[in-house]
Amino acid sequence: MLSKPKLSGRIAKWAIELGEHAIEYKPRPAIKCQVLADFIAEVPQEKEEECKREIEPPVDQRKDEVWKLFTDGASNDEGASAGLKITNPKGQHITYAIRLEFKSTNNEAEYEALLAGLRIARNLGARNLEAHVDSMLVANQIEGSYDAKDDKMASYLAQAKVLMTAFATCKVKHIKRSENK
Repeated sequence: MLSKPKLSGRIAKWAIELGEHAIEYKPRPAIKCQVLADFIAEVPQEKEEECKREIEPPVDQRKDEVWKLFTDGASNDEGASAGLKITNPKGQHITYAIRLEFKSTNNEAEYEALLAGLRIARNLGARNLEAHVDSMLVANQIEGSYDAKDDKMASYLAQAKVLMTAFATCKVKHIKRSENK
Protein backbone atom coordinates (compact mmCIF):
# COMPACT_ATOMS: atom_id res chain seq x y z
CA MET A 1 0.00 0.00 0.00
CA LEU A 2 2.80 2.40 0.83
CA SER A 3 4.53 1.98 -2.53
CA LYS A 4 1.35 2.61 -4.54
CA PRO A 5 -0.66 5.56 -3.26
CA LYS A 6 -3.43 4.77 -5.71
CA LEU A 7 -4.16 1.56 -3.81
CA SER A 8 -4.17 3.20 -0.41
CA GLY A 9 -6.69 5.74 -1.68
CA ARG A 10 -8.94 2.95 -2.89
CA ILE A 11 -8.68 1.13 0.46
CA ALA A 12 -9.39 4.34 2.36
CA LYS A 13 -12.47 4.91 0.19
CA TRP A 14 -13.77 1.41 0.98
CA ALA A 15 -12.98 1.87 4.68
CA ILE A 16 -15.11 5.00 4.74
CA GLU A 17 -17.93 3.35 2.80
CA LEU A 18 -17.99 0.20 4.94
CA GLY A 19 -17.24 1.93 8.26
CA GLU A 20 -20.86 2.77 8.88
CA HIS A 21 -21.80 -0.94 8.91
CA ALA A 22 -19.49 -1.93 11.81
CA ILE A 23 -18.06 -4.90 9.95
CA GLU A 24 -15.43 -6.87 11.83
CA TYR A 25 -12.99 -9.35 10.33
CA LYS A 26 -12.63 -12.60 12.24
CA PRO A 27 -10.40 -15.31 10.80
CA ARG A 28 -12.16 -18.66 10.47
CA PRO A 29 -10.67 -21.51 12.47
CA ALA A 30 -10.09 -24.83 10.79
CA ILE A 31 -13.38 -26.67 11.20
CA LYS A 32 -12.69 -29.80 9.17
CA CYS A 33 -11.08 -31.65 12.05
CA GLN A 34 -13.65 -30.34 14.48
CA VAL A 35 -16.49 -31.80 12.42
CA LEU A 36 -14.86 -35.24 12.55
CA ALA A 37 -14.27 -34.95 16.29
CA ASP A 38 -17.89 -33.92 16.87
CA PHE A 39 -19.14 -36.81 14.73
CA ILE A 40 -17.05 -39.35 16.63
CA ALA A 41 -18.22 -37.91 19.94
CA GLU A 42 -21.89 -38.04 18.89
CA VAL A 43 -21.99 -41.58 17.44
CA PRO A 44 -22.72 -44.08 20.21
CA GLN A 45 -20.38 -47.07 20.56
CA GLU A 46 -23.27 -49.48 19.87
CA LYS A 47 -23.97 -47.86 16.48
CA GLU A 48 -20.30 -48.06 15.51
CA GLU A 49 -20.18 -51.77 16.32
CA GLU A 50 -23.49 -52.33 14.50
CA CYS A 51 -22.06 -50.70 11.35
CA LYS A 52 -18.95 -52.87 11.59
CA ARG A 53 -21.09 -56.01 11.85
CA GLU A 54 -23.02 -55.02 8.71
CA ILE A 55 -19.83 -54.42 6.73
CA GLU A 56 -17.66 -57.28 7.94
CA PRO A 57 -18.66 -60.75 6.77
CA PRO A 58 -19.50 -63.26 9.49
CA VAL A 59 -16.69 -65.63 10.43
CA ASP A 60 -18.80 -68.67 9.66
CA GLN A 61 -19.49 -67.50 6.09
CA ARG A 62 -19.82 -70.50 3.81
CA LYS A 63 -16.77 -70.93 1.64
CA ASP A 64 -18.80 -71.81 -1.45
CA GLU A 65 -20.94 -68.67 -1.46
CA VAL A 66 -20.42 -66.60 -4.61
CA TRP A 67 -20.36 -62.82 -4.74
CA LYS A 68 -21.32 -61.16 -8.03
CA LEU A 69 -19.68 -58.11 -9.53
CA PHE A 70 -21.03 -56.12 -12.47
CA THR A 71 -18.75 -53.43 -13.93
CA ASP A 72 -18.92 -50.87 -16.71
CA GLY A 73 -16.59 -48.11 -17.83
CA ALA A 74 -17.07 -45.28 -20.29
CA SER A 75 -15.00 -42.47 -21.71
CA ASN A 76 -15.78 -39.42 -23.85
CA ASP A 77 -14.46 -35.90 -24.46
CA GLU A 78 -15.75 -34.68 -21.10
CA GLY A 79 -14.04 -37.38 -19.04
CA ALA A 80 -14.22 -40.99 -18.01
CA SER A 81 -16.15 -42.85 -15.37
CA ALA A 82 -16.66 -46.32 -14.01
CA GLY A 83 -19.63 -47.96 -12.38
CA LEU A 84 -19.92 -51.17 -10.46
CA LYS A 85 -22.40 -53.17 -8.46
CA ILE A 86 -21.43 -55.85 -5.98
CA THR A 87 -24.01 -58.36 -4.76
CA ASN A 88 -23.22 -60.48 -1.72
CA PRO A 89 -24.58 -64.04 -1.33
CA LYS A 90 -27.54 -62.72 0.70
CA GLY A 91 -28.61 -60.57 -2.26
CA GLN A 92 -27.63 -57.20 -0.80
CA HIS A 93 -26.33 -54.72 -3.37
CA ILE A 94 -23.58 -52.13 -3.09
CA THR A 95 -23.33 -49.68 -5.98
CA TYR A 96 -20.40 -47.40 -6.78
CA ALA A 97 -19.94 -44.63 -9.33
CA ILE A 98 -16.37 -43.51 -9.91
CA ARG A 99 -15.19 -40.46 -11.84
CA LEU A 100 -11.76 -40.96 -13.35
CA GLU A 101 -9.72 -37.78 -13.09
CA PHE A 102 -7.43 -38.61 -16.00
CA LYS A 103 -7.81 -39.08 -19.74
CA SER A 104 -8.53 -42.65 -20.67
CA THR A 105 -9.96 -44.77 -23.43
CA ASN A 106 -13.11 -46.86 -23.09
CA ASN A 107 -11.04 -50.00 -22.59
CA GLU A 108 -8.96 -48.35 -19.85
CA ALA A 109 -12.17 -47.19 -18.14
CA GLU A 110 -13.51 -50.76 -18.34
CA TYR A 111 -10.34 -52.07 -16.69
CA GLU A 112 -10.48 -49.34 -14.01
CA ALA A 113 -14.04 -50.40 -13.17
CA LEU A 114 -12.98 -54.05 -12.90
CA LEU A 115 -9.92 -53.27 -10.77
CA ALA A 116 -11.97 -51.10 -8.41
CA GLY A 117 -14.59 -53.84 -8.13
CA LEU A 118 -11.98 -56.49 -7.38
CA ARG A 119 -10.42 -54.33 -4.66
CA ILE A 120 -13.76 -53.55 -3.04
CA ALA A 121 -14.93 -57.17 -3.16
CA ARG A 122 -11.65 -58.27 -1.58
CA ASN A 123 -12.03 -55.66 1.18
CA LEU A 124 -15.59 -56.80 1.82
CA GLY A 125 -14.34 -60.33 2.45
CA ALA A 126 -15.53 -62.09 -0.69
CA ARG A 127 -13.84 -65.47 -1.20
CA ASN A 128 -15.54 -66.53 -4.43
CA LEU A 129 -16.26 -63.91 -7.04
CA GLU A 130 -18.02 -63.93 -10.37
CA ALA A 131 -17.26 -60.73 -12.29
CA HIS A 132 -19.45 -59.70 -15.22
CA VAL A 133 -18.01 -57.23 -17.73
CA ASP A 134 -19.55 -55.96 -20.95
CA SER A 135 -16.16 -55.40 -22.57
CA MET A 136 -15.28 -58.31 -24.81
CA LEU A 137 -11.66 -57.13 -24.90
CA VAL A 138 -11.27 -57.19 -21.11
CA ALA A 139 -13.01 -60.56 -20.72
CA ASN A 140 -10.98 -62.20 -23.50
CA GLN A 141 -7.65 -60.75 -22.34
CA ILE A 142 -8.22 -62.10 -18.84
CA GLU A 143 -9.34 -65.45 -20.26
CA GLY A 144 -6.20 -65.53 -22.41
CA SER A 145 -7.77 -65.73 -25.85
CA TYR A 146 -6.73 -62.13 -26.68
CA ASP A 147 -3.23 -60.73 -26.27
CA ALA A 148 -2.59 -57.40 -24.57
CA LYS A 149 -0.66 -55.64 -27.34
CA ASP A 150 -0.56 -52.16 -25.81
CA ASP A 151 1.69 -51.49 -22.78
CA LYS A 152 -1.18 -49.92 -20.83
CA MET A 153 -3.46 -52.87 -21.52
CA ALA A 154 -0.71 -55.27 -20.47
CA SER A 155 -0.29 -53.32 -17.22
CA TYR A 156 -4.04 -53.38 -16.54
CA LEU A 157 -4.17 -57.10 -17.31
CA ALA A 158 -1.28 -57.81 -14.92
CA GLN A 159 -2.96 -55.81 -12.14
CA ALA A 160 -6.23 -57.67 -12.67
CA LYS A 161 -4.47 -61.04 -12.53
CA VAL A 162 -2.73 -60.10 -9.27
CA LEU A 163 -5.99 -58.94 -7.67
CA MET A 164 -7.78 -62.11 -8.82
CA THR A 165 -5.31 -64.24 -6.85
CA ALA A 166 -6.76 -62.77 -3.62
CA PHE A 167 -9.89 -64.89 -4.12
CA ALA A 168 -10.32 -68.64 -3.76
CA THR A 169 -12.15 -68.57 -7.09
CA CYS A 170 -12.57 -65.65 -9.44
CA LYS A 171 -14.21 -65.85 -12.86
CA VAL A 172 -14.62 -63.03 -15.34
CA LYS A 173 -17.53 -63.44 -17.73
CA HIS A 174 -18.50 -61.39 -20.74
CA ILE A 175 -22.14 -60.25 -20.83
CA LYS A 176 -24.11 -58.20 -23.33
CA ARG A 177 -24.36 -54.48 -22.68
CA SER A 178 -28.12 -54.82 -22.46
CA GLU A 179 -27.70 -57.25 -19.52
CA ASN A 180 -25.36 -54.92 -17.65
CA LYS A 181 -27.44 -52.38 -15.78
